[in-house]
Parts: sequence; structure tokens; C-alpha cells
Amino acid sequence: MGFCLLNNAAVAAAHARAQGAERVVIVDWDVHHGNGTEEIFRSDPGVLYISLHQFPFYPGTGAASEQGVGEGAGYTVNIPLSPGAGDVVYTEAFRRIVNPVVEQYQPDLAIVSAGFDAHRRDPLGSMDLTERGYASMLQCLLATLPEKAPVAVLLEGGYDLDALEASLYATLQTLADKAPIEKISGPISNRHADELRRVESAQHRYWHL
Repeated sequence: MGFCLLNNAAVAAAHARAQGAERVVIVDWDVHHGNGTEEIFRSDPGVLYISLHQFPFYPGTGAASEQGVGEGAGYTVNIPLSPGAGDVVYTEAFRRIVNPVVEQYQPDLAIVSAGFDAHRRDPLGSMDLTERGYASMLQCLLATLPEKAPVAVLLEGGYDLDALEASLYATLQTLADKAPIEKISGPISNRHADELRRVESAQHRYWHL
């Protein structure tokens, strides 16, 4: 639909499953909802898809009510966030939703669809993330994964080169265990708090949140 012709995260997840991985989680923090990834795996419980994205926004999908179908019901976790969400909101989403779900799922492999277009300097999105926020999200994920579960980080969107460079560097430093622990906390707006509560309510039937 204009941004991607090949879905690298989906190819990697499908290949891992074919090689014997029973459970793969794809965590997608690109500013756009990964509608293709969701469509490919929405009926497959072997791939847990978690997306944090600006909403409403292109491509218009990714509501909290989209939770997978058939045997895959509950294995799609959409976290739609309105414009202005920054480091505190995203980190809180990991602590309250992403981490508990991943911990219960116990994946054999984690794939991060690492778009950096939710950065505050990006010209396409309207979010307020900084490189510290990206490092914080990855640290949250790494702390939750089973000890032997490998992590693959795939570069996705990012349209301000300085923001892309800083965010990618912070992410790679985190993977190399050389980044300082980001203790990000603070108040969030009532609007964003309500959005997180709606996701928790939507997923409550599938996960302990």
C-alpha cells in the first residue's frame, strides 16, 4: 500500500516457524499500523502480533477491537494511540500491556518491526517519541523475554535522518547491552490513559492484564 512491497518481519516469522519455532512474537512500533502483518497472521496462534501505532492514521486499520480471528483470536494486540504520545506513554504501554502479554506467551523468538517514524522530529507522524523512548521500549521487551529467546530488529520507517540515526544508535546500543537503563515515568494525559484502558479492556478476555 505504498510503503512496503515485501514484509520482512512476516517472512522472518514464517521462516522461523518452518524451522521449528513454536511461538514467535512480532512487536511493531512503527508509527503506521502493520496491516499486512496482521492480515497474514491473524488466524495463526503461532505468531503473536503486537502493534503500537498512531490512530487514526494511514492505513486506517489497527483498532483495539482487531484481535485476530479463529484460532488466532487474542493473538493480535493493537495499541492505537492518538497524536502526541511520547516516551512516557509508550513505556507505560509496554509495562501495562506488552510486557504481561509477552511474558504469558513465552515466545521462542522476538522480532521487532523497528520503525522510527514515531519520533518527534519525523515529518510524517505526529508522535512525540525520542531515542530514549525507543531504548526504553526495547529494554522493557528484553527484560520480559525468556532467557534464551533471540531478538531480531528489522529497520522499518523513519524519514528524518538525524532522528533515524539517533534512534537506531540507541536501539543498537541497547541490544549490545551498552545503553544506560532508561527509567522513564511520569504522568500521562487523560486521553492517552483512556486509550490504554480501552486496550486492556479489549484484551482482558485473552490475557491477564
